[in-house]
Amino acid sequence: MNTSEAADILEISQLIQSWGFFRDQGRWAELARTFVPGGTISVTWFTGVIDDFVAASQKQYKAVSPRTKHLIGVPVAKVLGVRAIAETNIQILGRFEASDVTVDVTSYARFADRLIRTKDGWRIARRDAVYEKDRMDPVAPGTAFDRFMAETDFSAIPEPYRYLGYRLITSGRTLHSGIICDGSAEADRLLADADLWLAEG
Repeated sequence: MNTSEAADILEISQLIQSWGFFRDQGRWAELARTFVPGGTISVTWFTGVIDDFVAASQKQYKAVSPRTKHLIGVPVAKVLGVRAIAETNIQILGRFEASDVTVDVTSYARFADRLIRTKDGWRIARRDAVYEKDRMDPVAPGTAFDRFMAETDFSAIPEPYRYLGYRLITSGRTLHSGIICDGSAEADRLLADADLWLAEG
């Protein structure tokens, strides 16, 4: 890796980290600027352009904790000219009330990003979340949580995002139909298409 490529990857890493920080802290103008104008994002509850994602996130934002938090790892990036692709491990942490039991949901996923070098630096052009697994844990273990888990049917939601999906649905959000799961044909096609997109740049 030469010095220029290392600098690009460092900038991309900072950009991807910044997205999570701005999203969780409600810094909306800065969040929008992590993407190119008209850039797209696809997660469990939203698919569309970044400006609409920012507006929808702002409506759901809680001014005080506990809020949803994104823990974002170090991306594995490839740079070719003015284009780059990156995959980044993430954890999505959320807290909510399930049948009067306070629970934490932890979702494990990856961001698959396509990035473009602009006059203002690297920006995300497209982001797709790929979901791997999740879990739900009581903040204070007890029989009420055990009863909730025994009595609740989660089977309508695919396993890789089962508890995250349940949390979103019970909060009034709708899951979109094109959610990508790790190891699926859709995930393989997404990553192969990203490689082609990079090569064509």
